[in-house]
Amino acid sequence: MLKRLDRYDLLVIDDLGYVKKSEAETSVLFELIAHRYERKSLLITANQPFSQWNDIFADDMMTVAAVDRLIHHALIVEIHSESYRKRSAAKRGEDAKAPANKEDSSWRS
Repeated sequence: MLKRLDRYDLLVIDDLGYVKKSEAETSVLFELIAHRYERKSLLITANQPFSQWNDIFADDMMTVAAVDRLIHHALIVEIHSESYRKRSAAKRGEDAKAPANKEDSSWRS
């Protein structure tokens, strides 16, 4: 499977750490990170800083090794803002509560 994934110059792993993973899953994730190290690109989004990645990987040594490989050639972008999904949901809620504009006929066919 790793060789098949080598066809792609970039793999995206979104929301790493969002769901707790089993030891087997984190072992496979580590193998993927190690395999792609200095070969192909990975883009990883995570809602946890590296200091909390011990909660993602089953063992501390695996965490250190994975983070070490990831940050060696990395461009790290930290975003400190409200979640886009949360902001979008709040806006939809506000729009639903707003009184309808009688002059707006865009809903008519």
